[in-house]
Amino acid sequence: MYLRHGSFSYLPELTDDEIAAQVRYALLNGWPISVEYTDDPHPRNVYWEMWGLPMFDLAEPDGVLREINDCRATFPGHYVRVLAYDAKLGRQTIAMSFVVQRPAEEPGFRLDRTEGSDRVQRYGVHSYATEAPSGARYGRGGDGAR
Repeated sequence: MYLRHGSFSYLPELTDDEIAAQVRYALLNGWPISVEYTDDPHPRNVYWEMWGLPMFDLAEPDGVLREINDCRATFPGHYVRVLAYDAKLGRQTIAMSFVVQRPAEEPGFRLDRTEGSDRVQRYGVHSYATEAPSGARYGRGGDGAR
């Protein structure tokens, strides 16, 4: 299953040059960049682990690409994403978010149905990845190796 997260998720995987172009666009707009990673890709899991601190006052994307590559090397079997934060007064929100790495195998989700009183049907999404403990969801040690 190919999960769709953030901008560009319906396009082919971005190359490092394309990632650099998007980071450059964010920097030109004055948006600080953060790199995050997770092994729980649930759509409602918006709080991923932060890789380092947000990067302020950068002029070129080289520093961001170095952090992305360090995060990829440390967590080769996790999802890694880039966030650009628009801190302008009146906005203060994520301006851009896109995945720059995903595990080789994405296990997907199951739709659970629960019946309540008066025949009320409630639905929930269960991630197959969370059936393994954190850190071991994508192979041994969470690094994607099998």
